[in-house]
Parts: sequence; structure tokens; C-alpha cells
Amino acid sequence: MDTKGELLRVLQGARVGLLGKLEGLGEYELRRPLVPTGTNLLGLVKHLAGLEHGYLGEAVGRVPVVRPSWFREDVSTEIDMWATPDESSEYVVGMYRRLAAHSDRSVADLELDSPAYVAHWSDGHRDTTLGVLLIRMLAETSQHTGHADILREQLDGGLGGGTTVADDEAFWSDRRAQVQAAADHFRP
Repeated sequence: MDTKGELLRVLQGARVGLLGKLEGLGEYELRRPLVPTGTNLLGLVKHLAGLEHGYLGEAVGRVPVVRPSWFREDVSTEIDMWATPDESSEYVVGMYRRLAAHSDRSVADLELDSPAYVAHWSDGHRDTTLGVLLIRMLAETSQHTGHADILREQLDGGLGGGTTVADDEAFWSDRRAQVQAAADHFRP
């Protein structure tokens, strides 16, 4: 089995899934905070673009030619979980795609045990490998794609694959009632 190839294939699939959650939405919907922490769809893409740049670019010694506009010398001043009004969705998504392509080239050119260094990790743990970073990038992308699934469902009932709750409203209404009834058994 080609472990590196499989990890990359799954990461690429998660990226496609994430970007699919943005399809058909306007700027407001992409930026709208839907949970108390302010999480929104475009912010998830922006955050992952930064991780692609860092983990599968800088950390493996292959600094991308493009640098996101939101990067600062002091990382504590970066805004990476939401887009400012001057950052268009086209810019953020385009940056994500370019950085993901750069990451793919890094993965293709290096071995899983190639050395890497993550400056912002705690002392004694900064030295790592491409393989570890590829696993982390896959985990981050999958996690945030799951968040995007929930956010999109909150926005318009989108379920993925072009389907919506409205496509089978009776089924989903019945399912929700069953889930609520199960939860009600434990209501205090």
C-alpha cells in the first residue's frame, strides 16, 4: 500500500468536500457567524489555507511563493478564522487552492520521513516529519469539513452532493422527531 498516496488522496477529497459547502452561497452567507464562537464557512477555508502554508510549506522547507494577506510577523495578530470585508471570497478560496496545490507538490517531492520544523509548537516538540504534518493536515481539514457540513445545514438545509433537507422533508422531520424522542428519555 502507498501510505503517502492514500493520505494525500483522502486530504484532497476532504478539500473538495470543504469547498463544496461554499457552492451557491453569497458573501453574506459565507461570512455569517452561525455559532457563538463566530465560526463561519469562509473563515474555515481561510484557517485551512494558513495551515496548508505552514504545515506543508514552511515547515518542510518549501515556502510557497504566495503569502496570504492576513499573515503577520506576530502570529497573535493574524485574523485567520474569519474574513475581513476587504478579503473577497474569491481571494480566500483562490489562496486556499493555490496553497493546497503547493502542498500537493511538497508531498509528492518529499518522503514521509522527511524532516520538518514547526516554530510555534512547544519547545522539545518542534522537530517533526512530513508524515506527521500530513496526518495533522488531514485531521484539521476533515474536522473543519465536518464543521462546514453543520454550518451549511444551518444556513439552507444543504446536506452535500447537491441535496437538501427540503428534498425529503418528511424523512428528515421524522428522523428529527425520533432523535428528540430518544433524547427526551433523559430530560431532567
